[in-house]
This record gives sequence, structure tokens and C-alpha cells, in this order.
Amino acid sequence: MSFENIVYEKQNGVATITLNRPQALNAFTPQMNAELQQALKDADEDKSIRGLLVTGAGRAFCTGQDLKGRTPETKGSLGASLRERYNPIILRLRRTEKISIAAVNGVAAGAGCNLALACDLRIASEEAQFIQAFVRVGLAPDCGGSTILPRLVGLSKAMELLLLGEPVDAKEALRIGLVAKVVAANDLLHTARAIAERAARGPRSLGLIKRAVNRAILPELEAQLEYEACLQEIAGRSADFDEGVRAFLEKRSPVFTGK
Repeated sequence: MSFENIVYEKQNGVATITLNRPQALNAFTPQMNAELQQALKDADEDKSIRGLLVTGAGRAFCTGQDLKGRTPETKGSLGASLRERYNPIILRLRRTEKISIAAVNGVAAGAGCNLALACDLRIASEEAQFIQAFVRVGLAPDCGGSTILPRLVGLSKAMELLLLGEPVDAKEALRIGLVAKVVAANDLLHTARAIAERAARGPRSLGLIKRAVNRAILPELEAQLEYEACLQEIAGRSADFDEGVRAFLEKRSPVFTGK
């Protein structure tokens, strides 16, 4: 199985998905969304696979949606985009009994950050950064960030990260419980793969543990993803979002008006 925007490999019971648009910091395009959905579906249905490893090529993990496709003229429906392209990815990661590891090699921002949060464990390079960047472009959180982030770091810290949109480096991410381990950049894939292969050799109960935690902590995930899509539709129609995208593409600070 070959793709244009991801690299998909299977070895020792582990499916490795590498987001592979390094020239664009692995930002999502519709094609990349579709390829990631397909790879996750294949890994979920393959009985020889029991561990998932997700990482990024180059110097970023994933910087979320490619905003070149989100200009005022081309943005379309943000709610529909979430329902069709993003929410199935998050639901697949959480519903599969296979244990997922995010090897965060660099910047993880916006939907890219929440993709990492949707995995069962996060191993971070010392060069990793996590950014809830939605507020920077006038959007609300999506990809489950509004429900998973507070459960990882607590309500107060989650509100700080969501409302201010400031980056969290690897050391701080470890301190607040956002990641499980921080390792040197050269050791990242080796460490993450070892954990994924350990999961692949583990007992049937690993999947049951995941199911139990999902039921206790994220029982309404699908409903929350739908609510996020509704809110993002509102945000996507705002003048502030149009200004946020223009400012991002013009590499300047946005001037929001609350409209």
C-alpha cells in the first residue's frame, strides 16, 4: 500500500505512519486526511498489527490544516471538513483496541497537536513543541482537543493553553502530563518503536484497558466531536477567521474585531 503524503510500513506487529509533507511542516490537505484514514483503517483491520506508531517527517510532527486551502475564497464548510476528514481519524484512534504511540519529533500545532493527544501515549523529542494554535487564527479547538486536553492536564492548564495559544516545550509538556517521556531527537523513533513493539507483544488485556479508560473518561467523544464541528462552522464564518488566515499567510499579527 503506497501513498503520496504519508509513509506506511508494517514490521514486528507495528504499523508505522509517517506524515510526509515536510516542506509544509506536514500540514493536512484533503488528500493527506484521506490517506491517513485509509492507513488507520488498514492497520485496525489487520490482525497481525497490535501497535500503531504515528510520527512526522522532517522538523515537524504536524502543524494542522494547511491554511493555503482555507482562504476566504476557498475555505468551504469547516464543520463539514471536520466531520468528513478529521473526526473519523480521531474516532478510529480511540476506538481501536490497538495501542497507539505518537512520536512527536517537532512542532505539533492545531489539529496536529490534537492528533497526538488522541493517541494512547506520546513520546516527545527534546525539540518538540505543542501549540493549541486555534485561537491564533480565530478558531475553536477541534479533533477532540476540547475534551482530551483537560483530561490530560486539568481544566485550568487546558484553558490557559487554549485561550492563549502559547507553545509548550517538551520539558513543560512532561511536567504537566502532556507526554509520557522526553528523549533526545536521535533516540525518538527507537524509543517509541520499542514501546509500540512491547504493546504488540502484550496481552489481550491491553485493548480491554483502553476500552475501560475510554468508557470512563471519553464516553461522549463522538458527541463532543460533533459539537466541535458545529462551533467550528460558526468560527469559520467569522470575519476574525478570515483575518486570522490572511495574517498567517502574510506573516503578520492578526487584528481581530470580535466579529
